[in-house]
Amino acid sequence: MRKKWIWILPLIFILIIATGCQNSKPKEQDLLRIKSADGGKTKKVIFLMVDSLMYQAIDQGIRKQELPALKFLIEHGQYYKDLVSSFPTMSVTIDSSLLTGAYTDIHRVPGLTWYSADTKKLISYGSGPMEVLLHGVNPVLTDALIHLNGSHLNRKIPTIYEDLARKGLKSGSINGLIYRGASAHKLSLPFLIHGPTSLPKEIHVKGPDFLSLGSLSNPFQGVKKLPDGLTKRMGINNDFAIEAVKYLIQTDKLPDFLFVYLPELDQELHKKGPTGLRGVKMFDQQLQSLLLAFESPEKALHDAVIIIAGDSGMTPILPAEQNPVIDLSALFSDAKVLRPGEAVTKETEIILAINETMAYVYSLKADRSLRDVADLLKNDARIDFVAWKEKEWIHAIQGSTGKQLKYKAGGNLTDSYKQSWTVEQDEAVLDLTVKASAHSLAYDQYPDALKRLSGALHSHPGEFLIVTAKPGYELAAGNSSPTHKGGGGHGSIRKMESLVPLIISGTDQKPEFLRMVDLKAYLLNLLSK
Repeated sequence: MRKKWIWILPLIFILIIATGCQNSKPKEQDLLRIKSADGGKTKKVIFLMVDSLMYQAIDQGIRKQELPALKFLIEHGQYYKDLVSSFPTMSVTIDSSLLTGAYTDIHRVPGLTWYSADTKKLISYGSGPMEVLLHGVNPVLTDALIHLNGSHLNRKIPTIYEDLARKGLKSGSINGLIYRGASAHKLSLPFLIHGPTSLPKEIHVKGPDFLSLGSLSNPFQGVKKLPDGLTKRMGINNDFAIEAVKYLIQTDKLPDFLFVYLPELDQELHKKGPTGLRGVKMFDQQLQSLLLAFESPEKALHDAVIIIAGDSGMTPILPAEQNPVIDLSALFSDAKVLRPGEAVTKETEIILAINETMAYVYSLKADRSLRDVADLLKNDARIDFVAWKEKEWIHAIQGSTGKQLKYKAGGNLTDSYKQSWTVEQDEAVLDLTVKASAHSLAYDQYPDALKRLSGALHSHPGEFLIVTAKPGYELAAGNSSPTHKGGGGHGSIRKMESLVPLIISGTDQKPEFLRMVDLKAYLLNLLSK
């Protein structure tokens, strides 16, 4: 799903090649400081986040006997098919929820694209090359490399890396986009980037004890050659990450907790749709080589807890001839809509922050209420629902039908996550099953919808709505947004994009709840044993 700023990294790498800027020795001392002080008494935990891994593909591949490594881990561990992701289902938000144990209302990373009312700027971490160029390389790089971990991610809530440091445990991240921790690191940029932009030559960041972020922070330079060339997305690729993990295993340098991000499956599914097996088979081969770095798969589970999760699912997008792209800017033909790269002025009325199959829509004019905007958007038959908040209530209108629902936290209805709610009007808008006599509430098409939607609507200041597309469709703002006609997309709250697989091998300990937001507590408990 990196629809994200992995698009930016190849641009940086071209400039690195042009300047001949390569380091012969590692600038960091990560490899010297990550060995655990416990003398190997407890198991290490390796968490592999596989972008857009879906359980349907795993099941199909195992039936065809084409995924031996995944089959081994499933047969020797726990396999869940309904881990609830964060919302919107975009990687920066999902990783933030995993690593902080909180939804967007707490960790404050609303999506890949969002509008900051404080700075009056559209924030983009880089969703595609055209959007990056129109929005501006300098602001996108600044937000992605400096502000995302430095200030956008809520400083008041600790990440798992910060919690582990306080416990005296070692941690590491390989190519993770969210990495804030307690140890000092530097991201190194070539002159042709920091010279003509406002970016410094070296960006000082805080991360886990071990931080590898492609060519920007590569502790392996001068130690081990890894695939980080122009065609390898500056090291943000599966081979780089897997070979890095194998090196740490074989040299007995695994930290107590290691997070590893693997992006390549997402890239393939966006182009070809979510039904293909080629990318999953390639991951399985890489996984097999990682297990064999321990000498054997059996020894791997003796020495480590290995956890594999998808971050989001994916919905097939209809082909171009079926009009799958909803151009939101065209729906506001009578309003001044902010264009990519433009500054917000007094004349700006509408701002669109597109996150594939969901979007934030900001209304800056007092005479245009959020309900007015919602009434306009719901008329497009391709819209799933539109939601906004009014004081303590959250309102949602179903596309096409106009059915309405409102709800708020607290009340006599309790869901399966022990959260209480008050729900009024038509529960069908979010496919809720309410049993008033039992004071219970259940979800189907929109898992944990009330909490996740509430989290997104309280994730940042401003007057805005959330709009989602029906399955088969995606949202856009003119020609700048990346689209995936005939491929796959995500971002919305529906279960096809929200339910992901979770494989846990090497421990019998089970998570209390199957939500991404609850895994941090589970991981900390594992590491305290």
